[in-house]
Amino acid sequence: MNKANKLLAIKLIHTIIWMIFVLVIFYVLYSGVFNQITTLTWIGIGMVIGEGMLLMIFNKFCPLTLIARKYSDSQKDNFDIFLPNWLAKYNKLIFTSIFLVGVILVLFRLIQNQ
Repeated sequence: MNKANKLLAIKLIHTIIWMIFVLVIFYVLYSGVFNQITTLTWIGIGMVIGEGMLLMIFNKFCPLTLIARKYSDSQKDNFDIFLPNWLAKYNKLIFTSIFLVGVILVLFRLIQNQ
């Protein structure tokens, strides 16, 4: 497989994983907004915290970004994922904020329901 095809494969995998995490983040938010806290809510929270720890280990970079860097010299924020450049650039800020709102709502519902 040539460099372009390897980068394409990484971009596809990275985008699919990103989509899964976006769904998980919005599920956490949904759980808090609608007071539908289940085991899946806690699994989702754990997954996102685990992802955050992984990003911290790799100096705020996804390991797939580091692998993709071997196959591209692009300086664009979306060189390794199928997202608009602005979203790739602010991805962590946007979705961390949404996640934190969701977690705060989940915790609020837990306190409220006691």
